[in-house]
Amino acid sequence: LRFIFSGIGYATQVVIAYAAVSYIVIQAWAFFYLFSSFSAEIPWASCRNSWNTESCFEFDKANVSSNWTAAANATTPATEFWERRVLGISQGIEEIGSLRWDLALCLLLAWIICYFCVWKGVKSTGKVVYFTATFPYVMLVVLLARGLTLPGAINGLAFYLYPDPTRLVDPQVWMDAGAQVLFSFGICQGSLTALGSYNKYNNDCYKDTFVLCLVNGGSSFVAGFAIFSVLGFMSYEQGLPISEVAASGPGLAFIAYPRAVAMMPLPQLWAICFFIMVILLGADTQFVSLECLMTSVTDMFPNVFRRAYRRELLLLCLCSVCFFLGLLLVTEGGLYFLQLFDHYVCSGNNLLLLSVCQSIAIGWIYGESLKSESQILACLHRSG
Repeated sequence: LRFIFSGIGYATQVVIAYAAVSYIVIQAWAFFYLFSSFSAEIPWASCRNSWNTESCFEFDKANVSSNWTAAANATTPATEFWERRVLGISQGIEEIGSLRWDLALCLLLAWIICYFCVWKGVKSTGKVVYFTATFPYVMLVVLLARGLTLPGAINGLAFYLYPDPTRLVDPQVWMDAGAQVLFSFGICQGSLTALGSYNKYNNDCYKDTFVLCLVNGGSSFVAGFAIFSVLGFMSYEQGLPISEVAASGPGLAFIAYPRAVAMMPLPQLWAICFFIMVILLGADTQFVSLECLMTSVTDMFPNVFRRAYRRELLLLCLCSVCFFLGLLLVTEGGLYFLQLFDHYVCSGNNLLLLSVCQSIAIGWIYGESLKSESQILACLHRSG
């Protein structure tokens, strides 16, 4: 049975490997924005840059109301900075284009940090996570306090807390919610199993599970207040509905939120706080993915990789291969490949399928097998 259902484990590791290659690109983007924040004027705040086009339009409440037609057909400085300066995005996936060297260096920096945080195993990772898992909460509290003091924040909170009941009949909403739960809690990805293998034998797993669910869910809920208070401020400043200023996916972190930051006093300070939080949150996920891959390979070949310095060399090879594969994602057509990875490999549908397969294998196959073995052993014990 161990060999029959081992394909589920291999499939899980393939998903994690793809996620490790693609997810860290978000950190590279965040590093790029962080470095760009250390300037006299943040570059996504105006249309006076070399990468801006004639359609660039600096939105505010006054000129949107007087130039509604022009504004509707224009692009924002934050959008042009994201698409033309950061990504240099091409016309389609068939045009890979050239390598974005500034993003490639940011990607290399992210991988170097990940390597030295994981190379000594769970001991070094555990020490680093004390900082990377707690400091984002400090940044979150700071951004939340700032967001709640902005004009129009109450409208954003009302939009956040009063959902549209008609969306509940959309199956895609439930699929997205399920995928978010699986990714957020690390369910059926092997990460909880890998990290849990380092616990003591009598560790209270029930308490850990309760704390994990409470902290994770509570953090996501509180983070919504920080995000939507700022979106309410954007709606107030631009005179647009919140549904129009909000964005999903990378657009929220790299277009909508930077636009809001550009409207605040001391925008450099809030931009630095926000992107440091994004980098640290991404680092936590990347550490866990690497630790899961390393634990899986080490347990498969214990005689090879549990010797001195073998684990460090394996990690170096893994990080190097993932870095070179990730260079495809920082080309001018890289965003299209990233979307392919996210939709077809690291999607919620795949995780839901793996979760069902793992539940069936453990609950109805392995469980029955262990039950039968225990009954046989009990009969042998009674027969002497």
